[in-house]
Amino acid sequence: MRKYATANELLNICYERDASDIHIVPNEPPTLRLYGHLVRLEEFGELSPADTERLFREVAPPRAIHELERVRTADFGYTHEKARFRVAAYYEKGAIAINFRLIPYRLRSFEEIGLPDHVKRLLHLPRGLILVTGPTGSGKTTTLATMIDYINTHRDTHIVTIEDPIEYFHEPKKSVVSQREVGVDVPSFEEGVIRALRMDPDVILVGEMRDLRTIQAAITAAETGHLVFSTVHTTGAARTVERIVDVFPMDQQEQIRVQLSTNLVAVISQLLLPRADRPGRVAAFEIMICTPAIGHMIRERKIHSIESAIQTGHQLGMITLDNHLLFLYQHKLISREEMYRVAQNPEEIAARLGETLPETALARQAI
Repeated sequence: MRKYATANELLNICYERDASDIHIVPNEPPTLRLYGHLVRLEEFGELSPADTERLFREVAPPRAIHELERVRTADFGYTHEKARFRVAAYYEKGAIAINFRLIPYRLRSFEEIGLPDHVKRLLHLPRGLILVTGPTGSGKTTTLATMIDYINTHRDTHIVTIEDPIEYFHEPKKSVVSQREVGVDVPSFEEGVIRALRMDPDVILVGEMRDLRTIQAAITAAETGHLVFSTVHTTGAARTVERIVDVFPMDQQEQIRVQLSTNLVAVISQLLLPRADRPGRVAAFEIMICTPAIGHMIRERKIHSIESAIQTGHQLGMITLDNHLLFLYQHKLISREEMYRVAQNPEEIAARLGETLPETALARQAI
């Protein structure tokens, strides 16, 4: 006989097992994302469409119910007794499905997430744009929350965040923190940034640079004397710059290159990988600091040269993704297979290790 599932019970299991997500899909049992792998909670049996709708209504605020009915998808935050969750509800095959992403209450330190200490000096800058990039589920939100918490602890600033939804709550410490949620406190990211400029901010966090108008507003905010943080769904500094420029029409791209070259402070790209030493995941980083030389590359469309500049900028705190992957592998934090799977230039890593490139890496290159 299958066990009856309540939303709070499932979210408690997600928290207790340290899973990053729980998927609720019709005709499947509840499924955890545990250290990158899917684990089905078979004891609850397959959930019917009626079950998934009931679970959605147990956690959804009225606005999310209306949004789901209107546009067939809804995103919102849910506060559980032990953690917060980012909830993405959607229709699939005519029935409701849900993803819950775990957001722990406790903010993590630089050491816990593996972010190098030298990044802290960037957080004392008065202005500029700092981007955290990576694919979905790579820990961008956690890294941003850690940096905002550092500023909150060490600087007397007014921090304004525009998020969709609010994930980590920041209690005022040395700073004053105003957190605004898209769809609740402000209609859009773009409008949130524009309105934030009238709130005497020092630091502005834009949850995601999704479109041209939001990107332009964020860059303008950095240009006018604010320290701005945001995320982009890219891997690597060069690809991030290309993605931002490509969003704009051809006749505006020259201007945006100039603005980026003078306002971009750093791009921190990251991936979350399964640990080899114990259960859990570890972050791999690429860090680019925008030096005058890199700014020149951005202006002159020499994006392909950025990786070389990162390789030679070690003394400034820069590191390429492949160099960090190699470091993690040599310290037995990730497996050889995982290193080659996500490496940008696996053949170069193989050459440095004096070994033959694995067949799996060769197959990936051929695709």
